[in-house]
Amino acid sequence: VQLQASGGGLVQPGGSLRLSCAASISIRSLNVMGWYRQTPEKQRDMVAISIGDGTTQYGDSVKGRFTISRDDAQNTMYLQMNNLKPEDTAVYYCNAIRVAAWGTDDYWGQGTLVTVSS
Repeated sequence: VQLQASGGGLVQPGGSLRLSCAASISIRSLNVMGWYRQTPEKQRDMVAISIGDGTTQYGDSVKGRFTISRDDAQNTMYLQMNNLKPEDTAVYYCNAIRVAAWGTDDYWGQGTLVTVSS
């Protein structure tokens, strides 16, 4: 399974970006998909996750500003980021988990850099 993240860039505080994560297989087979972010000073933190039953969870710092969604037809997951703040600057990674008879598989995309600065 390959995950291709895109959509990062430079944006001013208060602006918006939409990240995309395209999967090489049908995302219906992926039990959990999510976005994580990492800076040089911090460990990789959960931003948002989407579970196959439609449940979503968000990190406290992004609640009300970020929205995760999945487009099964396009095999793509999105992260809509609004009202961006300088502290949102990080490399954003997409992740997918598949639970199968042989165990659990964990997949990561290559990361896309988001920089929030004036």
